[in-house]
Amino acid sequence: MKNNKHIERDGQTITKIFDNRNLSVDYRTLEPILIKGMSVLDVGCGTGSISKDIANIVGELGKVTGIDNTAKFIESGKETYKDIQNLNLLHSDLFDFQTSEKFDLITSARTLQWLSNPKDALLKMKSLLKPTGRISILDYNHNNLEWNPEPPTSMKEFYKIFLKWRNDAGMNNGIADDLPVLMKEIGMVEIEKINSDEHYEKHRPDFKSKVGIWSKVAGSVQMVEEGYLSNDLRLKAIDEYNKWVDNKAISMKMKLNEVRGKMPVANKA
Repeated sequence: MKNNKHIERDGQTITKIFDNRNLSVDYRTLEPILIKGMSVLDVGCGTGSISKDIANIVGELGKVTGIDNTAKFIESGKETYKDIQNLNLLHSDLFDFQTSEKFDLITSARTLQWLSNPKDALLKMKSLLKPTGRISILDYNHNNLEWNPEPPTSMKEFYKIFLKWRNDAGMNNGIADDLPVLMKEIGMVEIEKINSDEHYEKHRPDFKSKVGIWSKVAGSVQMVEEGYLSNDLRLKAIDEYNKWVDNKAISMKMKLNEVRGKMPVANKA
């Protein structure tokens, strides 16, 4: 979103991460509230890999609009999912997004964690809802990441610096647990917090790629350029962590919640 920092990662790498996501695994709690004929706005949709699954469920009478502020993700998604008629992917920042359309449901997965102004983002989303609409946000509490066994000291040090870098930029490392309060502050009702932890164990075929996400994060030189850590520590963290993933890692749990809120009855037409 506008005026918010983010890790500058290799375009092909992050595009592949987005393309490998799907609704049943990566936003699994959402499906029970999807209804045929719904109009849905997916904020921070990446390449649209989850958006396309939502579109398939809401059906031809429904419509999904996905927006993302990174042009290359939208371009990739438009090509990959060009045959899905009820999916429209747009290159737009949420705060610049203008439409006369109102939506039954607005979703956003793993996006508000990157914002220094998540409450403003929620207010913008609320303004785009129908009187009977709802918001669903899926996001992390990075403060409670669990590795088993403990990773190398170099990666733990890198991760500690990563959290400080985020905090200094105004990003909320524990937003998953703060979202219910933010929803209440913008006037949403019937707020639900649903545990959606990502738990990766060694027997999973995608174990190395999922647990290896932190090597990819460390692959950026952005925090080195901004004076947060030395390049030697960054490279050491990558090397030692990759060896740990290959030889010692048993599991990793990333704390994740889906938080939902509905428009108040008083706002209904």
